[in-house]
Amino acid sequence: MILELLAGNALVFVSCTAVLGLLVGSFLNVVVHRLPIMMQREWLSQAREFLSLPGSDDDGGPFNLMLPRSRCPHCEHVIRSWENIPLISWLVLRGRCSACKAPISCRYPLLELSCALISAFVAWHYGFSWQAGAMLLLSWGLLAMSLIDAEHQLLPDALVFPLLWLGLIANSFGVFCTLHDALWGAVLGYSSLWAVYWLFRLTTGKEGMGYGDFKLLAMLGAWGGWQILPVTILLSALSGALIGSIMLRLRKADMVTPIPFGPYLAFAGWVAMVWGERINALYLSTAGL
Repeated sequence: MILELLAGNALVFVSCTAVLGLLVGSFLNVVVHRLPIMMQREWLSQAREFLSLPGSDDDGGPFNLMLPRSRCPHCEHVIRSWENIPLISWLVLRGRCSACKAPISCRYPLLELSCALISAFVAWHYGFSWQAGAMLLLSWGLLAMSLIDAEHQLLPDALVFPLLWLGLIANSFGVFCTLHDALWGAVLGYSSLWAVYWLFRLTTGKEGMGYGDFKLLAMLGAWGGWQILPVTILLSALSGALIGSIMLRLRKADMVTPIPFGPYLAFAGWVAMVWGERINALYLSTAGL
């Protein structure tokens, strides 16, 4: 009954998906904050084990995406259920902790709102379909990876690899492209940036990007096939150059300041997934081909 309602009423489907996006956005806030810390703890634990050093990072109890409960970073006030309602709680609390009145970053409601809007657009664009469900998972993953890379210059394998495999599995059923195109999309996505990386390193003696960018483009290729790679690379390069230059000027930083490339790849890949065919057709018609 519920599935029939969602399939038969576009407005209901889009509205429900937007609410789901709010809830997922709240969870993504946890992922963006905790996953880098979890990675750092794991690296330290492995380093201690390799060097046979005493000590442990687990003295304070378990730390994962579920435990401990969320707290105010200023006063350690445990966030209660009613204070954790996506978007609404932040507005009711006027962006401040209920205990110490310290400001709560606007990043949290903005991520929740962005996730809701993106989810609603995906539902509207693809309709009630397997493509919509798959694209929602990809969009949520790209959103989390973009924020983590922007803040920490990390693209976690814990997010990239599952989505890469999920893209191949989805396209084994032809959700977005054939499995053949998806496989070669992953191969060419990784190898193209790998080649650029080594060409830049051999020419300048410096590293121009991280290996996480190779994996991210491979993942995008696994979802959209090799056909989306030219558009993805072109859009990410243009947006990265434009926005990166503006950010460097605003921060008054020099040209050697590292800029995370993952958010631009994620944005360009998402655009290529949604409008890639139209962009290619527009380019070919403009070029007279």
